Amino acid sequence: MIEFDPTGDTHYDTASAFIKSLRGSDPDAALYWMARMLEGGEDPRFVARRLVIFASEDVGNADPFGVVLANAAWDAVEKVGLPECRINLAHAVCYLATAQKSNASYMAGEAAAKDVKEGRTLPVPLHLRDKNYRGAKETLGHGVGYKYAHDFEGGWVDQEYIPTDAEYYHPTDRGHEGKIKARLEELRKRKKKPGDERPA
Repeated sequence: MIEFDPTGDTHYDTASAFIKSLRGSDPDAALYWMARMLEGGEDPRFVARRLVIFASEDVGNADPFGVVLANAAWDAVEKVGLPECRINLAHAVCYLATAQKSNASYMAGEAAAKDVKEGRTLPVPLHLRDKNYRGAKETLGHGVGYKYAHDFEGGWVDQEYIPTDAEYYHPTDRGHEGKIKARLEELRKRKKKPGDERPA
């Protein structure tokens, strides 16, 4: 008999081993722990949810397709059900376990949330505020001076989007995120810092 309680300690321990095996890029271990969960009576939707979370938390922009595949597996679980949805889950597990890994976008979101939770709230710059209600532009100056990025070469223009020099996202060199890193570094070099004199 399989020692597994879907509501007890073995549930949490096995799920932990499953995620850590995925993070460690070991598809064989991840498949085993998934099998333990499913054979022990775990709801396959729980496994699918964990894969979707993992795809963004641990794979991230190193392989943006990961979250697409994880969501497709979850959709298959809902539409196909057991026992056949094991095939879809195994497909997603093998892909995510062997994908390039990055938690940079996850850490960036956490850092931004920490700033907000700790009270570092900032006013929305006037040029970014909504101007589509009566008096917003004429009386309050909302939207005045906003530059529409698509009107500029390359679809980018130097403009203040937040009145701070905080940088939350630090892409890695791994997988697709390496391309994102190069692009972001280029844009950050071209961007003026808050307080710098800006042309009207």
